[in-house]
Amino acid sequence: MNRDLLRCLNLVKDRFSRIYLFHRVSNVVKQAALRHELVGFSHFAPFGSPKPFGSIYYRAMQDEVQKRILDAFFVILRPIAKILLRYGIGFREFAEAAKLAFVDVASAEYGIRGRPTNTSRIAVMTGLTRKEVRRLRDSLESDQCYLAVKTTPMTEVLHSWFSDAEFLDSDGRPSVLPFAGERRSFSRIVKRFGGDVPPGAMRTELKRVGAIEEDQDGNLRVLKRSFRPDGDHDALILSLLHGVYPYISTVVHNTDPATEGSRWKQRIAFSQKVRAEDVSRLRRISNDRIAEFTQAVDDLLMAYESLHDEDVADQKQQMTVAIGAFYFEERDKNMRYKW
Repeated sequence: MNRDLLRCLNLVKDRFSRIYLFHRVSNVVKQAALRHELVGFSHFAPFGSPKPFGSIYYRAMQDEVQKRILDAFFVILRPIAKILLRYGIGFREFAEAAKLAFVDVASAEYGIRGRPTNTSRIAVMTGLTRKEVRRLRDSLESDQCYLAVKTTPMTEVLHSWFSDAEFLDSDGRPSVLPFAGERRSFSRIVKRFGGDVPPGAMRTELKRVGAIEEDQDGNLRVLKRSFRPDGDHDALILSLLHGVYPYISTVVHNTDPATEGSRWKQRIAFSQKVRAEDVSRLRRISNDRIAEFTQAVDDLLMAYESLHDEDVADQKQQMTVAIGAFYFEERDKNMRYKW
């Protein structure tokens, strides 16, 4: 009786050992497959984790990293929430834009062998349902999300007045221009860069915003390179797309382990010990320094623009760059807006 019982116990033990071994191996295989399929994605661990036999330290470490990153995004999102609420945009609209961004990036940048990511993998990565992923991809493919940041004719005229050799004096500064004339005149620059706006209307509008002045002889002198758009929302959009976006893109580039080559310069100076009575003086000095810096950089960019004027029509040979207290290059081929 004892011998039979011992034999039964050995059979059970052998069978359990095989089941245990199979369970362990199958989970390792599943986890390895998910590692390969979701390379670089932090949420693969729970799908292959054999919880009855122990936890995975990697996941706990990732949870802490993710929490710290989300804490930082909470800080960043507070001013964004202020902007959205100011313009009557609620969480639903913001969430829809966020979902579009997640699906767009997951689709374009996490494919295998150069192909777009399939719907199922995007659903796993983003936590969205496959039905919702398909809806969002259809919206992206229909170009409904494309945003063009259009420059106004006034902006083009001012920019060209400071950069085009035809309208510069011998020192490389903007010339004082007569209103009419075939060459080196205000009418000429408006005809070339102002679209279908009549020169008289352009003169009136540029004088209204304080960008030019007219002397007693009717000659026009340009006073500034740019002007604030009429609507605060236009200034906001330009600031977000030409300021916040390039800076965050620089941060992404500099912190990406897969980035090849040198990092882009990104600097900020700060202090927590400036006396309150000195802040106004510091603000004035810093405003002057920032204006001097941006004007010098603008001169540099204009110089490079003028080097290859004959190639201006070749869009494939052109790149977008931006310089603040950081350097930026537009390398995202899937970005859905035009500078």
